[in-house]
This record gives sequence, C-alpha cells and structure tokens, in this order.
Amino acid sequence: MQITIDLPEEIANTMGQKWDNFPRKALECIAIEAYRQEVITSAQVGRMLNIASRYEVDAFLKQAGAYLHYDEADLEQDLLTMQELVSKEKS
Repeated sequence: MQITIDLPEEIANTMGQKWDNFPRKALECIAIEAYRQEVITSAQVGRMLNIASRYEVDAFLKQAGAYLHYDEADLEQDLLTMQELVSKEKS
C-alpha cells in the first residue's frame, strides 16, 4: 500500500533539511509508534523497514525508546517454563 501525506511546503522543506531521507524517516516514525501501541509486532517492523535481522530490529526499536513488550505475566510464564525444563533435566 502506498500512502500520501500532504504537508505545508515550508514544513516539508524544514523536515527535509533536518532528515536526509525524509520519506524513510516518516516510515520509521510510523513503525515505531505502531509498535509502541502494540498495533504491529517487531517482526512486522522488520518487514516494514526491510530490516532482515531480528537483532537489528531490536536495536532500532531500543534506540527509538520503543522497548520490548514484556510484562509480569510474561515473566511468570517464562519462569514456569524454566522450572519445567530444569525438572525434566533432573529426571
């Protein structure tokens, strides 16, 4: 899908002077905000920005201050999984 954004010329010029690749910067901003609001996943951010490596996507999101969605419930589930794996190893 292609999206067109209409901006006043003076604002577009100012942004274009600040950012070398203004269209790319706009796409990155959309991806970051969509990720922050949990509209898209980090994998989708990678596809959207054509970043192949999951680690590069994680680094990009971290640099933007858009951190991994990981809450207390996720931590509890991970701890249970680890306990189960340790129990299986001992058996």
